[in-house]
Amino acid sequence: MSKRNSQQAKTAARERLRIERERQAKKDKAKRTAIVAGSIVGVLAIAGVASYFVMQGNKPSYWEAAKDDALVAPKNTSGKNNTTVTLGKDSAKKTIIAYEDSRCPVCAAFEQTVGPTVKKDMDDGKYKIQYVGATFLDTNLQGEGSKNALSALGAALNVSKDAFWNYKEALYSKKWHPEETTDKFKDDAYLIKIANTVPELKNDKAFQKDVKDGTYDKWALTMSKQFDDNKYGVQGTPAFVLDGKKITGSDGDNAPSTVDAWNSAVDKALKG
Repeated sequence: MSKRNSQQAKTAARERLRIERERQAKKDKAKRTAIVAGSIVGVLAIAGVASYFVMQGNKPSYWEAAKDDALVAPKNTSGKNNTTVTLGKDSAKKTIIAYEDSRCPVCAAFEQTVGPTVKKDMDDGKYKIQYVGATFLDTNLQGEGSKNALSALGAALNVSKDAFWNYKEALYSKKWHPEETTDKFKDDAYLIKIANTVPELKNDKAFQKDVKDGTYDKWALTMSKQFDDNKYGVQGTPAFVLDGKKITGSDGDNAPSTVDAWNSAVDKALKG
């Protein structure tokens, strides 16, 4: 083989090697570019997901948003923002303010034990009852049943005062009142099921629509502020105030829990 042929072979070999190296370099560069691009997409995707959850976390809850709704008040109300609910004979000279939270088990026990006596005395004109619904247990127990039940009570009040009272009794009854930690009152269907046991509300489509639509949700939130901002030192439920003073049992702090204790405390309070 001549030198010339040998040199040409070497040159050709080097050229093939150069071309192969350039091809491999381009391939490696493309691979690196794809990896970088994929990483950027991944980072952006993670950022997007994180941003979504941050936005969702900052989004107000249903009940937080309800604070900004227009106030719709039920019938049979009066006072500022129509949150005064007074029950009983107009001729009764004294008014007892009653604070209750629908989820409260002590309220349920009181209503089951002393409730019929309160109702009889109210009907007889011994005193009127001004009902104030509280919702603090939703905060303490992380739920929404107190607010939802109070809104449903507003829907019942819109039907009549008798519907309101009888529905309140049904909510507190042994059959329907849930455990304090069981937030069953958040379920509209459960509240409507209970209402169907109340003659004034049975199969009342307008009432049911108000419950489902949350017609009185803002009203319920506004009413419960009366408990939160009360000036009588009331911090729990049930609680009763007459002429600016709490009606208490023998312990001087909590509401009377028996009929005899209630009658004794109320008679004393009525005498001043």
